[in-house]
Amino acid sequence: MNTIDTFYPLLKETPKKVVITCHQKPDGDAMGSTLGLYHYLTALGHQAVVISPTNWAAFLNWMPGVDSVVDYEAKTKHADQLIAEADWLFCLDFNTLIRTKRMEPSLAAAGGLRILIDHHQEPQTHMFAYGISDTGKSSTCEMVYDFIVESGGGHLLNQDMARCLYTGVMTDTGSFRFPSTTASVHSMIAHLKQTGFAHSLVHDHIYDSFLENRLRFIGHVLLNRMEVIYEMNTALMVISKADLYKFDITTGDTEGLVNYPLSIQGIKMAAIVIDRDEERKWSFRSKGDVDVNQFARAYFEGGGHKNAAGGRSSASLEETVKRFYEVLPNLAASLGTEVQQTVE
Repeated sequence: MNTIDTFYPLLKETPKKVVITCHQKPDGDAMGSTLGLYHYLTALGHQAVVISPTNWAAFLNWMPGVDSVVDYEAKTKHADQLIAEADWLFCLDFNTLIRTKRMEPSLAAAGGLRILIDHHQEPQTHMFAYGISDTGKSSTCEMVYDFIVESGGGHLLNQDMARCLYTGVMTDTGSFRFPSTTASVHSMIAHLKQTGFAHSLVHDHIYDSFLENRLRFIGHVLLNRMEVIYEMNTALMVISKADLYKFDITTGDTEGLVNYPLSIQGIKMAAIVIDRDEERKWSFRSKGDVDVNQFARAYFEGGGHKNAAGGRSSASLEETVKRFYEVLPNLAASLGTEVQQTVE
């Protein structure tokens, strides 16, 4: 994979057909980075389109340009044609093609240049012609901002780009409270604020636009579906299909729920498993030296960051939860417990 700075001169060539994509079930950083880059490349005169592997949360529907995003699952034939005809394919906020779900074969077979911009661990760099992978960055949105500025496009930043990029940084840093909130992050936000966008409205769209059913669902989960495993400094939430149906939960309604148990004194890891139609989906969050990225990779076909990762399981919900309890002791040392059992 060639370094991203060697790609910059290509931006000044004749307009290209560009596809920008992200991981399935895009969050604020995925949607923010793809749309932010979309607005930039469009401003440069390129013919750009964003393709999402799946649908996305309703709380992202306010974002500038979201109406033009192509849902791969809903418009597969059209999306496949766009991918096949693209000169450039920007892959944002993921570093292995499997994270694009059913879109993976089309991306792998595409003849255009694949460009990676991502901040997750252990990228498959051989799949990309150009790119940058930096786990020290707060978000992919921060990296897209760097891409814009370093390629000479800082003067093109406008309110639409700013809203999109701010969204991803805000969500991935936990509203600027996580350790990933560096001095460079604050410098970036100061620059974005110069466009005049209202950051408080972005916060309202993301965090204060849910329906009553979601709040009642959160209460139900915390009261009835959360187990605090004090001997392992861990909390686990298990959500069944019946729970999702009872509260009419849709894409995005479980966003951020995994973070709640970390507010309990002494808890160093929180995990949530959700029973979806095709598989069981995991989210892990941790504090300090508890490496949930390696935990997810080792046992649940996942990965991500040291303190935030996801995973999956094709086993039943009951078997998946059982497996979690079997392998949890392997984190005993970093969780600050005395359990020394090891399960392979």
